[in-house]
Amino acid sequence: MTKDITLYNTLGREKQPFTPMEDGHATVYACGPTVYDYAHLGNLRNYVFNDLLHRVLRFAGYDVSIVINITDVGHLTDDADQGEDKMEKKSKEEDKDIWELARHYEDVFKDDLSKLNILEPDRWPRATEHIDEQISLVEDIESNGYAYETSDGLYFDTEKLEEYGELIPNFDPDDLDEGHRVDMKEKRSATDFALWKKSGDRDRKMEWDSPWGKGFPGWHVECTAMGCEYLGDTFDIHTGGVDHIPVHHTNELAQARGAFGHRHADWWMHGEFLELKDGKMSKSKGDFLRLQSIDDEGYDPLDFRYLCLLTQYRKPLQFSWEALESARNTRLNIEDRLREIQEQASGNGSVIADALRDFEDAVFDDLNIPGGVAVLHDVLDAEAEPADKLTTVYRFDEVLGLDFDSVEPYDIPDEVRDLAELRQDLRDEEEYERADQLRDEIRSAGYVVEDAEDGFRIRPLPRHQSRGR
Repeated sequence: MTKDITLYNTLGREKQPFTPMEDGHATVYACGPTVYDYAHLGNLRNYVFNDLLHRVLRFAGYDVSIVINITDVGHLTDDADQGEDKMEKKSKEEDKDIWELARHYEDVFKDDLSKLNILEPDRWPRATEHIDEQISLVEDIESNGYAYETSDGLYFDTEKLEEYGELIPNFDPDDLDEGHRVDMKEKRSATDFALWKKSGDRDRKMEWDSPWGKGFPGWHVECTAMGCEYLGDTFDIHTGGVDHIPVHHTNELAQARGAFGHRHADWWMHGEFLELKDGKMSKSKGDFLRLQSIDDEGYDPLDFRYLCLLTQYRKPLQFSWEALESARNTRLNIEDRLREIQEQASGNGSVIADALRDFEDAVFDDLNIPGGVAVLHDVLDAEAEPADKLTTVYRFDEVLGLDFDSVEPYDIPDEVRDLAELRQDLRDEEEYERADQLRDEIRSAGYVVEDAEDGFRIRPLPRHQSRGR
């Protein structure tokens, strides 16, 4: 039995009740990474959003089939079908075999997702392993009259598709700037896009034979081809970042209509940017932060995940080290509260019904995860049986993904506990200067002692604090 969920659909630009094609089964396709470089935190925020969608659907009782693609060919440095293939360009810059390069960045990306507790998809299809499917899709588009050939490739004729631009509010192709039109060459319209690019006299490491000559597929083709290969020519939800709306997803929709006569996804969901003080994070700036960056500063990847939970996916997330520090402190405080409750609990508990209802009301309303986190804090403060509180928090964590059920008591050395108890005695005797000296001694040993209403708490010092950050 599934529960009602409301999701924002970019197509209709409104929240709508989720009604999958098949009762009890939700199908999701998520745009995956172009594996020419490391994923930055803005990219990863989008996959946390996708994971939350996955988890909320399961929490509501759905069986979920999810596909995330790996783009390892065809993504040019300019989304307007100009420039080099990003994979080829990076291979030259690093003087590395292009296939090894792709696998390296793919492996690091998957490792990042694992560290962030992001659930595995059912499939990870690679673009280079689905060339036949892409050629077949393009042949269908061409046979239906939506393509034309030029000297450098095969292009989709957007003027023949009445619905082109349906994802974009108040879309008008005449609004495209003139600079975009200067390099049109043989393109009939500025919005036309490549379905297949011919290699010509370029020295390429990734190219295949096709009815239009040796070359490679356009970037947009792979997602339509692979999504429909594994989920059917119509599936429930397609996700990605808001930057995919005006080009990539708009062109995906056009391809599906050109090949099948209908769009291939009913719901289109888009995550907003992660922003720094000077704007959105971008690889093109060359100064992006990756997950390893926060690890180097001593933070846990789950600190970043918790930070992501505090802003709804359709709102920009402001990143700063201060915000990450606050998220880390709150996450660790929750874990300390759970340790206290564990000591008080006995026997098996039951989920607190009112709290579960409030949590579901939040997360089933277009993934209002911040509202769900607020309910979690209410449960920790509630007058309820400790075992019931634990069971309820663990249930919520099926959505939040913070590994709360793995929280265990700290293994504090006896000598550190003795110092903390002596410090407490000194504080009781108002010998604060000596007590502060013991606090510093405890810190030097790699632990922090915190005063509490019932005495004190001890926990390991976070790595970034032990290193002086």
